[in-house]
Amino acid sequence: MNSYETQKTRYWLRDAARLLKNSFGSLLSREFLTVFIPLLILWEVLPRCGVVPRTLVPTPVDVGAAFWDMLIHKGLALHFALSMGRFGLGMLLAIVLAIPIGVLMGWNVFIRKHSLPFFQLLSPVPPPAWVPMTIIVLGVGLPMQTFLIFLGAFYPILFNTYQAVKDTDPRYLASARVFGASELTLILHIYFWHSFGAIIMSIKTGIAMGLVMLIIAEMHGGRSGIGYLLVEAKEFFQIPNMAVCMIVLGFAGWFLIEILKFVELKLAVWKSGR
Repeated sequence: MNSYETQKTRYWLRDAARLLKNSFGSLLSREFLTVFIPLLILWEVLPRCGVVPRTLVPTPVDVGAAFWDMLIHKGLALHFALSMGRFGLGMLLAIVLAIPIGVLMGWNVFIRKHSLPFFQLLSPVPPPAWVPMTIIVLGVGLPMQTFLIFLGAFYPILFNTYQAVKDTDPRYLASARVFGASELTLILHIYFWHSFGAIIMSIKTGIAMGLVMLIIAEMHGGRSGIGYLLVEAKEFFQIPNMAVCMIVLGFAGWFLIEILKFVELKLAVWKSGR
């Protein structure tokens, strides 16, 4: 390995360490622990004392035991990996389509007038309402799951990107045009980067909606994934297992958002120190 590759490896390792420190450091802060630890103690004590029924509210110890059992005997890690694969595919499709369309709609009045009414007509339909038709058309499997995840994430990303591009400060555009900037240059270097913060925020919203649709999709089709484990736990009234699925999904969503925050910090250098 030459010196350039060594430096590049060190750079990526340093960034990964910084991401983990920024993400998990907030969980270990004094301010967070002063809230989290008392709540955790209450969660453990109240069911054990009979204040709330333990059969309906399992303790953290019960949830931890269920997590270990699902990890060893139910293939929780594999189910999680399959769910994240489907989720990543649907989110990638939503990002690749929604951001360019949103940028073009915000940039060009002609494109906006011809496409915005179409999306405004479809977007009010709740994504879960698409489930029956999607199953009929695409069947039960990866295409159906990918489409539903895509549908959940697409509209938040599209409309936030469109609005942010449309609201670009005209002074930036006028200054760039004075120096002979082409429309392509304006799109790539003015519109997009002016809207970058809003785009990241829209992807965060898309992650939340995409996870919702992931669970709905897995509940209605297939025999794998966190949604399938959640339905299975419901059928057998295994509340600790349900709690494990919810915690795993919550952790996944939180960590993905932390990654986006780190990406924004690395790319939006003008926001450093805010």
